[in-house]
Amino acid sequence: MCGIAGLIDPFHTFNKDDLQTVITRMTNTLHHRGPDDSGLWTDLPAGIALGHRRLAIVDLSPEGHQPMLSANKRFVIVFNGEIYNFKALRKELLSLGHHFRGHSDTEIMLAAISQWGMESALKRFVGMFAFALWDRQERNLYIARDRIGEKPLYYGWMGNLFLFGSELKALKACPNWQAPIDRNALALFIRHNCIPAPYSIYQGIQKLLPGTWLCLPLNQITPGHCPQAITYWSAREVAEAGVTNPFPGSETDAVDQLDLLLRETIAHQMVADVPLGAFLSGGIDSSTIVALMQAQSERPIKTFTIGLHEKSYNEATYAKAVAHHLGTDHTEFYVSPKEATEVIPLLPTLYDEPFADSSQIPTFLVAKLTRQHVTVSLSGDGGDELFGGYHRYVYAQKLWQEIAWLPLPTRYAISRLLTSIPNQILGASSSLLTPVLSRYGRVTSISDKIHRGAEFLAANSPMQLYQTFVSHWKDPAALVLAAHEPATIIVDREQWSPLLNLIQQMMYFDLVTYLPDDILVKVDRASMGMGLESRIPFLDHRVVAFAWSLPFPMKVRQKQSKWLLRQLLYRYVPSNLIERPKAGFGIPLDNWLRGPLREWAENLLDEQRLRCEGFFDPHPIQEKWQQYLKGEVNWSYHLWDILMFQAWLDNNKHGS
Repeated sequence: MCGIAGLIDPFHTFNKDDLQTVITRMTNTLHHRGPDDSGLWTDLPAGIALGHRRLAIVDLSPEGHQPMLSANKRFVIVFNGEIYNFKALRKELLSLGHHFRGHSDTEIMLAAISQWGMESALKRFVGMFAFALWDRQERNLYIARDRIGEKPLYYGWMGNLFLFGSELKALKACPNWQAPIDRNALALFIRHNCIPAPYSIYQGIQKLLPGTWLCLPLNQITPGHCPQAITYWSAREVAEAGVTNPFPGSETDAVDQLDLLLRETIAHQMVADVPLGAFLSGGIDSSTIVALMQAQSERPIKTFTIGLHEKSYNEATYAKAVAHHLGTDHTEFYVSPKEATEVIPLLPTLYDEPFADSSQIPTFLVAKLTRQHVTVSLSGDGGDELFGGYHRYVYAQKLWQEIAWLPLPTRYAISRLLTSIPNQILGASSSLLTPVLSRYGRVTSISDKIHRGAEFLAANSPMQLYQTFVSHWKDPAALVLAAHEPATIIVDREQWSPLLNLIQQMMYFDLVTYLPDDILVKVDRASMGMGLESRIPFLDHRVVAFAWSLPFPMKVRQKQSKWLLRQLLYRYVPSNLIERPKAGFGIPLDNWLRGPLREWAENLLDEQRLRCEGFFDPHPIQEKWQQYLKGEVNWSYHLWDILMFQAWLDNNKHGS
């Protein structure tokens, strides 16, 4: 696990010393991702510079140093990630006449690309990765990203320089960095609390999409132009293949198959030359991963949990019970509100574009705790998206049936009526909608239920209902000045699959948007910010394909989510230790913003400040802030979006 950076200087802006100085500056910004070693490689005639920071996990010797040259001297690579099947590939390559000086997966990647070519090698790799490869013979630069998007990769032109790196801070270290903030991407952020790929917060800088690679031929380079990325693995094709060719066996067969598949995947991901452990929340996903780890380990697995003193947000007691049953070497740490809120000033540097999933705080804290004991940790992320864990999968179809019988104009009228009722009246009254709406998400007051119900009623289609589920601010372009919200896969019908029904389409969208753009960003930055490698067994592409082949009743049954995953877990952990309402990995944001964070928030949301900075219309923000302070509506998550951008802006000193 590492950090990579590089550039192409086709017009030789820099001499050799300058080129090395620039790539060193870029690479040094990624020290947290690779504290163990650093390296650079330049080809001055080609104007190529590659930089690397190393977190040594496999082959701790100097033979694992990067940038690494292939045995035939043709290719140079900088690589971030892990190839879990490198031993099998090594055996195959040895049989084909290759020889290896060390034991790193990086050396295997170079040999595989030399043997089979870029795309064929990519399809053989099982793992998480982002890498850049310079072909000295053909004078091509390749960049590639793993199938699901576990590892990040930004790229783009800055004047006459093509830049790429694991994080934006590496690109920004280039001396001619001048990228303005992309207001359209900011509008997407306000809706989704993250910035979906391929967009970034800066104009002209993109994220490479998961499952793709890109080639820049040096002799065809045009500054400002990036070739089309090539897809080597398609989540849509996998989803369609799964639903058209469903798993043919019985439920017991499915549990057996999942058990075997996850055991093999976890066994590969437990290979490391450094101490290894796992995050454990006590929920279904992390408990399954830990149970299968412990079942294959002769020694107690090290597990880690963060506890919160606020009872409704604390899962540490459940994690402790699971750890005790499985016999793990368990460590827990209870965090005070003061300790948790002290993380906030770090967030703009940790997530160096705006990011507002508030579970970023406990995720960072558990990564910090874990890094004190181990260098690699497995997690249960991805279980919700693959096995039907979100409430919206259970209730979306039923909710649509409950409202679709009303003509759309009637629903619009009711929605407008509901939102026009003063919040003071709503707060003092009860509602006939309470029994229905409380089933569709956590709400804390009658006002919240009414506002949520009004949003659902205004949906003109099942897919717009899904967009309501996954949106914070509902009209971001009206809030962000001079912005036009770009189309994403969620609203672009041409990217929808005609083979997927409503729930399948929702799960597919979550797999290709929410998972890589929110969950995996959160986990990568939090863990790598502490020099900790996080591995995610559920995201092995073979597990993904198997999950998509499962009929939906094996995922959700009688309103119970993740049915099949539960059946597997109950082979290792009694159901009474697991069965409880889904909580998520949250923080008491509502209480904190009214309490210890209020002064900080009011400073960032100051109307005059917002007006001077010129990114937002201050009026709706101030309106929500006042309603929130009065306890009329819980706008804490909407406000957190604005606060995270404001904190990021304050840290980056940018304007546009």
